[in-house]
Amino acid sequence: MKREPQPPPLPTGAELDILAVLWRLGAATVRDVHEELGKDNGYTTTLKQMQLMLEKGLLKRSERFRSHVYEASVPKEQTQQQVAGDLLKRAFDGSASSLVMGALSARPASEEELANIRRMLDAFAKEKGRSR
Repeated sequence: MKREPQPPPLPTGAELDILAVLWRLGAATVRDVHEELGKDNGYTTTLKQMQLMLEKGLLKRSERFRSHVYEASVPKEQTQQQVAGDLLKRAFDGSASSLVMGALSARPASEEELANIRRMLDAFAKEKGRSR
């Protein structure tokens, strides 16, 4: 019996910052990531963080032109779903509507974003065989 591979653990805030850079740039060296982060911490801190992320399965590494190049091991959407699911359970008692209202209260959406959210909800309901 084949078991599905377990997803990597939830990334920390600092790890999400690094993943965001890699999702934007694609494959990149530690130096590229460090420069994009623009944080006050040192290069070695970024290096160590990325090495830990490699061990956790959040990143993969290859060697190109004698440099280690890193990339996210999981697509952005999958990580977002994993983080949202965890947040939904821990902070919103499993209530999707509370999560959405919390997000909209924290940062109001533009009319364009609200229209896009409505379209996504309609498509989701249609896909699940439900109607509004």
